[in-house]
Amino acid sequence: MTVAEEYHVPVLLKESVDGLNIHSGGVYVDVTFGGGGHSREIYSRLDATSSLFAFDQDADAERQWQQAMEDGKVSPEGEAHPRFVFVRSNFRYLKNWMRYYGVSQIDGLLADLGVSSHHFDEQERGFSFRFDAPLDMRMNQRATLTAQDVVNDYPEERLADVLHFYGELKNARRIAAVIARKRETQVLTTTQQLADAVQELFPKERGKKELTKLFQALRIEVNHEMEALKELLTAATELLRPGGRLSVITYHSLEDRLVKNLIKSGNVEGRVEQDFFGRVTAPLEAVNNKVIIPDEDEQTRNPRSRSAKLRIAEKKR
Repeated sequence: MTVAEEYHVPVLLKESVDGLNIHSGGVYVDVTFGGGGHSREIYSRLDATSSLFAFDQDADAERQWQQAMEDGKVSPEGEAHPRFVFVRSNFRYLKNWMRYYGVSQIDGLLADLGVSSHHFDEQERGFSFRFDAPLDMRMNQRATLTAQDVVNDYPEERLADVLHFYGELKNARRIAAVIARKRETQVLTTTQQLADAVQELFPKERGKKELTKLFQALRIEVNHEMEALKELLTAATELLRPGGRLSVITYHSLEDRLVKNLIKSGNVEGRVEQDFFGRVTAPLEAVNNKVIIPDEDEQTRNPRSRSAKLRIAEKKR
């Protein structure tokens, strides 16, 4: 299976796929297809009795898959293969789709969270302040809520909460107040207008970093990322068969905290439950006690990987 390399450069490719411990007859899921890099690597390791389901809610990712089919590059034989299924859907609906395809248990799931390099590079999607673009930020363009809606229509207090919880901005309330004041005289419709509106609050020495946090917060809110991730992790834990693997790449502390909590306690809240003998009843156990991060060479080749952390867990037998 081959897709455009330019679309998205996969992070921690070997490490994350190795973590799945792929074996004959297994059912595997890549919930973040993107440009197909991780899916291609997983697929290359499958035998004739194994299968792969790939999820992505973005129409651009689906077009990558369709183009690969048209070019006859979906499988090593140059033909579309029934062992690979593309599902255009948010991964929060994993359990529903697995039920639809008659799958009750899976042997491994890989998630490369965050935003693909393609999204950052596509100017009109509005994910980056590198370009003057519409305030959109939707990963699924069939969705209705945009970053423009959040910036202009959310009450000031709710906007401040979004910036505080999802951007971890210490001055979230001041930023929200400035945005609320600016939008009284001008509807903020572009990334540049938003950046200009808050410029006075961001010192030059760390302005870019703070603006990145602001854009991150809006993106997470627009795409309901935290809610979707919680649902995914819960569903994945239920679907994994004993000995099955979970391989998750995170890019910021909010994502990583949920994954870490799940592995440690069996739930995303981190609520530890014990049996009669005082033993923790979490269904997963960490494969790597220390997070795996990209080496210096990968960080140089792919700047997106610099904040990446990989956690691998196995369903207890």
